[in-house]
Amino acid sequence: MTSISAVSQNELAQRRQKLRQERRLKALQTSWRTIAVSGLAGGLAWVITLPGWVIRQPEQVAIAGNRFLSSQAIQSLLPMAYPQSLLQLEPQAIAAQLESKAPIEDATVARQLFPPRLIVQVKERYPVAMISDLPNAEAVKDKETKPAIGLSNVGFLDANGVWIPIESYTSFDQSFQLPTLKIVGYQEQKRSQWAELYQSVSQSPVKVTEIDWRDPSNIVLKTELGIFHFGSYSSRFAEQIQAMDQLRKLSDKLNPKQVAYVDLQNPDAPSIQMQKANNSVKSNTDSTD
Repeated sequence: MTSISAVSQNELAQRRQKLRQERRLKALQTSWRTIAVSGLAGGLAWVITLPGWVIRQPEQVAIAGNRFLSSQAIQSLLPMAYPQSLLQLEPQAIAAQLESKAPIEDATVARQLFPPRLIVQVKERYPVAMISDLPNAEAVKDKETKPAIGLSNVGFLDANGVWIPIESYTSFDQSFQLPTLKIVGYQEQKRSQWAELYQSVSQSPVKVTEIDWRDPSNIVLKTELGIFHFGSYSSRFAEQIQAMDQLRKLSDKLNPKQVAYVDLQNPDAPSIQMQKANNSVKSNTDSTD
């Protein structure tokens, strides 16, 4: 069996000395880390309390990206009070709360230290249609008095079907034109259909002034050419819009006052509902040739 050489006393002493040096180095590193962290924390606390890095007034909040909402209106939506330490503000939390407000679709908030400012970049929800619920006739005591539609019944829709309360536009830029398209009978469950329906209506060569959606089985469009019945919403809605445009010259052949509406449920064979005195007669568009 091979014998193991004895370790000399000198080698053991060198090993012990090396271990002591390593322990002292680790202790020194730990001390420096503690001093650095303490200094950083103290410095941060000192910086936070600096009077120069404080948002004292709304003028120190820069608003960008707004098209129709005024800067003052957006500033009023900010969840902050003045004065406010700039470094204590939470940009992501502020942005999230702004996005929870109906007129704001997307928001980005950034801090600027020199000079101290808060920069808010927003993307607004663009209203494309005005929506209102018809007043309940039973709630009207005086039949000769026209019922007023309250603010809770009136609002706007964006292209994606998001409801925007009318109160959101009490301070909008006066140069902004509110939508003239009106919708009656809109409900939240129709939101999935609204995006495609509005896209077709917005691209229509025929100007549409009102969409009556009270009866889901028959969407009624009021246009510059007259009233059109589309039936329930379907994948052929875009075809129906095109068929409506092809009836532009209908007024050359018929008196518009005698036409009650045009039925476009089948865009390949539109039919006209005529009105004469107290009676109405239904005729096919082919009879007008």
